[in-house]
Amino acid sequence: MNQNEWEKTLKEQDKLTIEDRLDLVKRKIDRWNHIQLDQEEFKKTENPAILFICPAKVYERNEETGECIVNFENCLECGTCQVACRKIVTWRNPNGGFGVSYSYS
Repeated sequence: MNQNEWEKTLKEQDKLTIEDRLDLVKRKIDRWNHIQLDQEEFKKTENPAILFICPAKVYERNEETGECIVNFENCLECGTCQVACRKIVTWRNPNGGFGVSYSYS
């Protein structure tokens, strides 16, 4: 890709919303959930950060049970949850050959 093509691609991507950008991520989903969550710790916290920090919206509260639903198949593998919510989340890399891959094309 030459310089002009690269600049054009970057300009086009500046117009994309976060949802559009998330759709560009390629995923190979494993059956094994690579994210473990302590539901009891989650329930103790009124507004756990885990519900707000994930750019891929992996975590959501089940309003009926108060538990956290973990949509691990949406995970971008950024590790933000592990850093910000260490008491609640244990995050591991997906099994070899599974997970996300990023591409500008």
